[in-house]
Amino acid sequence: MAEVKIAAEPRTEFGKGAARRVRRANQVPAVIYGHGAEPKHVSVPGHELLLALRTANVLISLEIDGKSELVIPKAVQRDPIKGFLEHVDLLAVKRGEKVSVEVPIAVEGELAPGGNLLEHVLAALPVEAEATHIPEGVTVSVEGLEAGASILAKDIELPKGTTLTVDEDAVVIQIVAAQVEVEETEEEAEAEGEAAPAAAEGEEAAEA
Repeated sequence: MAEVKIAAEPRTEFGKGAARRVRRANQVPAVIYGHGAEPKHVSVPGHELLLALRTANVLISLEIDGKSELVIPKAVQRDPIKGFLEHVDLLAVKRGEKVSVEVPIAVEGELAPGGNLLEHVLAALPVEAEATHIPEGVTVSVEGLEAGASILAKDIELPKGTTLTVDEDAVVIQIVAAQVEVEETEEEAEAEGEAAPAAAEGEEAAEA
């Protein structure tokens, strides 16, 4: 897992006004937590941080006042409309330390023919890994799977040194039959069939 180095600056002003000033300077307000220490408030270059966050659970070496501190992102707040970074919570980690994270699940392969649908029961896989060797993701094959099939957490191959932090029998992905549209069509046909006699009765009453 690659390490991204970013220079950060201590932050001594707080509140919404201070945060806006930080963002206007193309920086992102951030807080570092972990190891029982007092939270550290820093500002991080927005563009560099945005590029780093493209990698899930990226390991960042923050350079602060001539010292390096390893962190991983724990919570990212973005502007709901424009999408820019508003605030980031960072977790301090140490080499050799185990951390609990969620890694993305990538799917490969084609389902069996028949209009079957793939449903992600878990959006990401909870695992424990060494802080400097967090996997960027795991890959699951659904090749040839039919409706009713499912992939459990224990079925997913994990990199060496990575373990599950979720029940091994937890369903991660399941394959379901695409029957919704057919059922809706039948219900609509029944509704139209019931409406037709009612409309006819209304027309007869009007003529009378």
